[in-house]
Amino acid sequence: MRSPLLALATVALLLGACTEPPQTTTRLAPRPTQPLAGSPTTSSGKARIAMLLPLTGRAAPIGQAMQQAAEMALFDAGSRDLALAAYDSGDTGESAVEAYKRAQADGAALILGPLFGSSASAIAPLRRSDRINVISFSNDESVAQAGLWVMGIAAPPQVRRVVDHSISAGIRRFAVFAPRTTYGDQMGRTLESQVAIRGGTVVASEYYDEGADLGAASRRLADATRGDGKVAILVPVSPPRVTTVLASLTGAGVDLKSVQLIGTGVWDVPGIGSEAMLQGAWYAAPDPARRADFERKFVATYGRPPQRLATLAYDAVALAGQLARLKPGGDFSAEALTSANGWYGVDGIFRFLPDGRTERGLAVIEIQGDRSVVVSPAPNTFAGQPTN
Repeated sequence: MRSPLLALATVALLLGACTEPPQTTTRLAPRPTQPLAGSPTTSSGKARIAMLLPLTGRAAPIGQAMQQAAEMALFDAGSRDLALAAYDSGDTGESAVEAYKRAQADGAALILGPLFGSSASAIAPLRRSDRINVISFSNDESVAQAGLWVMGIAAPPQVRRVVDHSISAGIRRFAVFAPRTTYGDQMGRTLESQVAIRGGTVVASEYYDEGADLGAASRRLADATRGDGKVAILVPVSPPRVTTVLASLTGAGVDLKSVQLIGTGVWDVPGIGSEAMLQGAWYAAPDPARRADFERKFVATYGRPPQRLATLAYDAVALAGQLARLKPGGDFSAEALTSANGWYGVDGIFRFLPDGRTERGLAVIEIQGDRSVVVSPAPNTFAGQPTN
């Protein structure tokens, strides 16, 4: 059977032929006094797809860019098969619940969003009751569950990917230097488990309190990482804080030229190469070259660069367009969504797992001056790869 992958070449061709994307309908509070009882399809046979986005509130710029990316995808791949409506989920769980109820009342066959993990968690009980499948844009794997997928690029797979690359490069010794936060703890645990699976050794796991002096933890890590064999040190810290953290390690005696710094997607930001101490560092993320066509098209259409998360909305709507063509009215079942072959999008290949997590094919990128270089390409297929 032919894989249901989204062909990037086809998308690029469609992008080149675009003129002006259609506008989606945005439904804002308050809820209409007499909402129409919804059907999963329109009278013309289009599948009703709802998007829950923060169109007001502190994250409104992100939500609006995601809506525009969705409009691009609708125009490129799904306008004949999808009736797409955007609902303002705000930035709280309560507003997400209200948006979900409006989408459900309107007859959504599939819900894309919300953005925040807390909002996805808030709508989970409703989803379990009415059985509408949800593809949230959160990257918080702790809220993933059957029927509610987290499509965002989660951090644990990034750590696993960069550890695997380090092992393949001959590095067997690892350490972690991270903030004592939920995120930092999760990254440390992921490193330890993946290194153990691959037969390496974690020689140090140091955590520091935000705002506290880093000296003692830095010295302990410096002492633990001395010895034979190169060590890879995971530093899951975003700019500009990473500058202070690396300076502390250097001050404690860690020679950053003799170790291999590894990180997560928090380094996948413009200008990361300006940090001299990160030169040569590795991190895992989608291949930036694959986003280039999307970003150029977005700028040409809307006159400004897209928010980084806009690609999630584009890929989600393009996926919905594929599912809508599987049969009359579309097939948005868990069985269709969790195809083992996965899907191909702007951010590379991805596939939904039955437990709500999303597996992605990530590249390993090396920071080299003002550019980032792919040193291990992202895979193009999941064939033969076990699920993580």
